Amino acid sequence: MASTSTSPLIPSMAEILATSSSQGLHVHLSTVGPFFRVRAHRSGDASLELGRADGVIRPWIRGKVLHLDSMRMSRATLELDRSIFGLGLFLGAVVIRHGYDQGCVRAELLAINDTPLYHSKLVRFYKRMGFRIKHEVDGSSMGDLAHMLVWGGRGTKMEAQIEDLLLKWGKKFKP
Repeated sequence: MASTSTSPLIPSMAEILATSSSQGLHVHLSTVGPFFRVRAHRSGDASLELGRADGVIRPWIRGKVLHLDSMRMSRATLELDRSIFGLGLFLGAVVIRHGYDQGCVRAELLAINDTPLYHSKLVRFYKRMGFRIKHEVDGSSMGDLAHMLVWGGRGTKMEAQIEDLLLKWGKKFKP
């Protein structure tokens, strides 16, 4: 069941997409059952994908959870006038609004730890977006095994309340 905005500060999906379009980006959400993919490319040039986010809406004891499995930016983003953070904000906003519309209360992700430098940048990026650190998945405990199987590696598990994220970034998508 879709949520309805309880605050005029929470941007609608239409507002998020219109704002991305005004920045020369086309952001598209596709779904298959609980799985979703968000893709971004330059308006008018669908041949070059700039970024993509994938995940799933999972049922959980305390309600549905938006599980962000991956967010990737292509090398073509280096040519953009705006920062990767800006593109990540547009992708993330569509993902988070989708979760909100699907009745999710919480979003979770793993800032993967491929290299210490890249990992620290990911953690900073997601903290700036509004996520908080929940657990370090480093393989040092039996509980980490389940996390590593779900997420596909080691890293920092992070989470955020979906409505808080939409309220934090909502003004960026309002006319």
